[in-house]
Amino acid sequence: MVLLLLMTRLKLNGFAALLLVAVGVALVQGIPVVDIPDILSEGIGGQIGDTMLVIGLGAMVGRIMGDSGAAQRIAGTLLDAFGPRWVQVAMVVTSMLIGVTMFYEVAFIIIVPIAFTLVRVTGANLLWVGLPMSISLSTMHSFLPPHPGPTAVAATFHASVGLTLFYGLFIAIPAGALIALLWPRLPFIKAMNPSIPQGLVSEREFTDEEMPGLGWSLFVALFPVILIAGAAVTDMAAGGESPFLHSVAFIGSAPVALLLTLLLAIWAFGPRIGRSLEDVSASCTSAVKAMAMILLVIGAGGAFKNVLVEGGISDYIKDVTDSWSISPIVLAWLIAVILRIALGSATVAVVTASGVVLPLLAGSGTHAEMMVLAVSCGSIAFSHVNDPGFWLFKEYFNLSVIQAIKVRTTYTTVLSVLGLGGVLAVEWALEVLNL
Repeated sequence: MVLLLLMTRLKLNGFAALLLVAVGVALVQGIPVVDIPDILSEGIGGQIGDTMLVIGLGAMVGRIMGDSGAAQRIAGTLLDAFGPRWVQVAMVVTSMLIGVTMFYEVAFIIIVPIAFTLVRVTGANLLWVGLPMSISLSTMHSFLPPHPGPTAVAATFHASVGLTLFYGLFIAIPAGALIALLWPRLPFIKAMNPSIPQGLVSEREFTDEEMPGLGWSLFVALFPVILIAGAAVTDMAAGGESPFLHSVAFIGSAPVALLLTLLLAIWAFGPRIGRSLEDVSASCTSAVKAMAMILLVIGAGGAFKNVLVEGGISDYIKDVTDSWSISPIVLAWLIAVILRIALGSATVAVVTASGVVLPLLAGSGTHAEMMVLAVSCGSIAFSHVNDPGFWLFKEYFNLSVIQAIKVRTTYTTVLSVLGLGGVLAVEWALEVLNL
């Protein structure tokens, strides 16, 4: 409440407000004053370390594609294929295909320039086009391996990653598509009409002759997807340890994949089409300037999260829920939800929740894969101000804190509930079929 007051009534900058509240929470939790600066620094460093390379490199690639006309070429092709009326379906299909293997933040940064271009070309509301993209990516990232949360839980429960992905697709695709197409149509969402943040997309409208070809435009856009997905599939299929697998994992890591994509984009949409390296460099510089405040706010969100973790909230919740006697699937989901609300970190929520309910799995007869999906579904709920992803969403869609809560917190919560229903339904079907 204090954070919301600072940012809505007092109009304090999000970075400063988050740091002030983080310090206040640390003092209330009894963390020694001498330790608070280190905890804040660790939180900011950990969060920025995870996201700065991805967001920075992704923003540069996106801006180069925008300034060269490549983003407009892809957006125009999507419009031609689906038509303006079905632009949301185009975003859902594209986001789900890319989001199966890519982190939310990585896929978001790659696709959002196309969404911005579609908004500019069609004149549609930014949330009408962008929200289906974000919802689809959130669903894929939170529900399914090989994303880090579900993969870590699968290892804890000794569940099959392949089966978890197989069962999860039957839940994630219909749930994600339903919410992605429904949410932008809700009256309180339609009442919002945010503008595209300045500096993140080219304002120029290109002629057909000025734009690069569709083949190169798609190849550069999909290049990081190919590298990251290829590494994930290779790891799942081969396993083990070898220099070859280490090399594949290195190339398929998000920062390296995006760095290679940036180099490819600089050449493909620079000297190859007659643009000078100076022009391409100017595109990169403008993208970085636009990202500065977004990165600061995300880093402060990491500081806030770290204060909560160091304060021992996760241990307290674990102690309280140890004695609850309910279905293992519902318990796993509920603990993940509570931890998600308290900590903001989906990864911490799924790891802690899986540790709590692991002893219940052995004698319950519940499929391990369903337990993985239950925990994973719980971890998406109630994304709010202590979730760095919340701030990425807020800043890119140019929303106020209250608006972001109305949009993102609600859709993540409904997705989580639908996910739990889907897990219970699939578990029931497996029991009926005796599988």
